[in-house]
Amino acid sequence: MIELTRLNGHKLLVNSDLIKHAESIPDTTLTLVTGEKLVVLESCDDVLKRTLHYRAQVLSEAWPSAASAITAHNSASIAHEIELHSND
Repeated sequence: MIELTRLNGHKLLVNSDLIKHAESIPDTTLTLVTGEKLVVLESCDDVLKRTLHYRAQVLSEAWPSAASAITAHNSASIAHEIELHSND
């Protein structure tokens, strides 16, 4: 789960596997697979970074021998994903 902040400043934990898509309209609005919408202070890029970091952490804990490869790849992957999304 990733920690995000509602517009009123309250923190919440979101199951990132339930995020269908994120939009900046202009506030960051997350649409979940359930149809629920969440508006958060974090940017779409920040939500993406937190999601990728969380997933890499889960994988490294599940397969400790692969942790170093995941960590090395994670930095390059995050930079690439952000570059792709910033060109949208």
